[in-house]
Amino acid sequence: MNYFYLVPIASIAALLCAFYFFRSLMKKDEGTPKMKTIAGFIREGAMSYLKQQYKVVIIVFIILSLIFVTMSFFGLQNKWVPFAFLTGGFFSGLAGFFGMKTATYASARTANAVQKSLNSGLRIAFRSGAVMGLVVVGLALLDISLWYLILDFFVDNADHGHKLIMITTTMLTFGMGASTQALFARVGGGIYTKAADVGADLVGKVETGIPEDDPRNPATIADNVGDNVGDVAGMGADLYESYCGSILSTAALGASAFALNPTMQENAVFAPMLIAAIGVFLSILGIYLVKTKEDATVKQLMDSLNRGVNISALFIAIFTFGILYILGFSNWIGLSFSVITGLLAGIIIGQGTEYFTSSSHKPAIEIANSAKTGPATVIISGLGTGFISTVIPVLSIVVAILIAYLSAIRFDVANMLTAENVSMGLYGIAIAAVGMLSTLGITLATDAYGPIADNAGGIAEMSGLDPEVRRRTDMLDSLGNTTAATGKGFAIGSAALTGLALLASYVEEIRVALLRVNDNVLEFADGHTVDVAKASFVDFMNYYQVTLMNPKVLAGIFLGSMMVFLFCGLTMNAVGRTARNMVEEVRYQFREFKGILTGEDTPDYARCVSISTKGAQREMLFPSLLAVTVPIVTGLIMGVSGVMGLLAGGLGTGFVMAIFMANSGGAWDNAKKYIEMGNLGGKGSHAHKAAVVGDTVGDPFKDTSGPSLNILIKLMSMVSIVMAGLTVAWSLL
Repeated sequence: MNYFYLVPIASIAALLCAFYFFRSLMKKDEGTPKMKTIAGFIREGAMSYLKQQYKVVIIVFIILSLIFVTMSFFGLQNKWVPFAFLTGGFFSGLAGFFGMKTATYASARTANAVQKSLNSGLRIAFRSGAVMGLVVVGLALLDISLWYLILDFFVDNADHGHKLIMITTTMLTFGMGASTQALFARVGGGIYTKAADVGADLVGKVETGIPEDDPRNPATIADNVGDNVGDVAGMGADLYESYCGSILSTAALGASAFALNPTMQENAVFAPMLIAAIGVFLSILGIYLVKTKEDATVKQLMDSLNRGVNISALFIAIFTFGILYILGFSNWIGLSFSVITGLLAGIIIGQGTEYFTSSSHKPAIEIANSAKTGPATVIISGLGTGFISTVIPVLSIVVAILIAYLSAIRFDVANMLTAENVSMGLYGIAIAAVGMLSTLGITLATDAYGPIADNAGGIAEMSGLDPEVRRRTDMLDSLGNTTAATGKGFAIGSAALTGLALLASYVEEIRVALLRVNDNVLEFADGHTVDVAKASFVDFMNYYQVTLMNPKVLAGIFLGSMMVFLFCGLTMNAVGRTARNMVEEVRYQFREFKGILTGEDTPDYARCVSISTKGAQREMLFPSLLAVTVPIVTGLIMGVSGVMGLLAGGLGTGFVMAIFMANSGGAWDNAKKYIEMGNLGGKGSHAHKAAVVGDTVGDPFKDTSGPSLNILIKLMSMVSIVMAGLTVAWSLL
């Protein structure tokens, strides 16, 4: 128990460090009066949108909480779940709010600092992004610590082993609150930002020929607001629930795998929390290591960021051996290699994403070259690159799953599917997900840095700063596109491992649900019985006939795969409809107010902000609620085996689709940036206009549908876990 207190200490350290970085940021000069005014418009628009989004989300949370209270009343749910659900959603939203608030204060200060030097701008943007990373891990570990202490005090069970199972499965359910909030943030923010971006680019760059972020463009403020609500608030909420989900699913699997050994059971529950806690301190170290020289190239800037991430990862790998040895695991070396496997998989996915999306590498340059023959070849080339880019992440995850599993069972291949080895192997996979996310404090900083740099470039353009300033912010922005794509790949990769761990945790929740309704024995077709409290994963798989020969499992797999495509279609069309309204509004203002293009009239920015806000609020509801209702309906009709198929199908298809969409979108974006740096004719050329079309197609790929899929994967799992009591109590088939 004494080891546990390192977790709340790490959470407080992360939050204090984030506060220090924020205070340091606020002491920096925001620039000229015009820069301050523009930054104020962006900040006001971002906060206004977030306020509207939270109003909608609160209504949804109240309805779902009432459902959970009703289930608790009828004995189908733990009485703590409604409260855990609310705190998960609250902390997830709070993480996004703090991150976005920091980003909106950082952009103008970054633009102003770049006037002095490139390194000064990088430090401000990155340290501001670090506020998001540290707030996410700090709030997550604080939430986990508080709930563990609360439940350990109140949950009364004579059997200590069963008590820890009850605690960890209850804590796991607050992930549904985090996932629900994250999905609304990602979908709503993604629709907002991409509708504004597409409208600004198609009318401004392609039709009118004015520069990006030109103050004459009515959609430019909405575009910059969108960078914050989608790529900062949305990403923060997204990775908050990934981080919590990986830690809590590992804790739940550890409680089950070591149920017969009370001392090791407690240590298995604490292990993922302690690895994450040490990762916080190492992330802070890595943040301080990020710096560059003044005449740095984009590649050198990327190397600077990678240095901080890689050193943090190296040290967490070393510390993991010590943590698991001190906790007394007999196979501490094997489990340590499981953690390292997750770390390496995350790094490889990040490097693969960088290769396929960076303007410094061949794939994005090839897409740029294809722009010489028009938009059609840009689209074809980008799609092809996106499809091919899935190979490295998928192979990385496949190898990581196998090595993490085998390492945890001491490479006992001959007996890898025995009951004991399955439990340990799944714990190994789950702790690999913790390893991948252990340095989230710095990896998320590199991601949140991107939209801050993008906004800095917009403010520099709108404020009329020296062209050299815009050139420097473009370098930071190009790097930000790559780090954002890398961050999305990292988030999706972690979702795959976390989703697999949650799939195993669902089985553990089924056990708890059966015991809650006093169904204490599994009775098999051949007449033999097994006590539910002592049943293994293999017993549950056999009892519910979770095999590929079961039509309910097959039907569930197809439904899960279909959900991925349906969700992408709904969110893509949502962006399309809102973007269409934005395009019509920008055209209307240019047509009716001729003085806008000559600089004599000021565009009506507020109308474009309003279009994006209303469109996002309206369009985000149906796809988000669909992700909640489909697992429930599947469970009510096809039972546990149907739900297992649904989750497996959604996990496999969703992972590959998310990688494809994120990478193709990132490659299109950086192909455009490559041309804007003066290649192939530069800005305004035929190739540039073709690349802008590709970028507008890629925008909803990489910033709306793609990143939302990794939340969809986990939310369906979380909903299934929370609704397990209803599923085991009643199903049609």
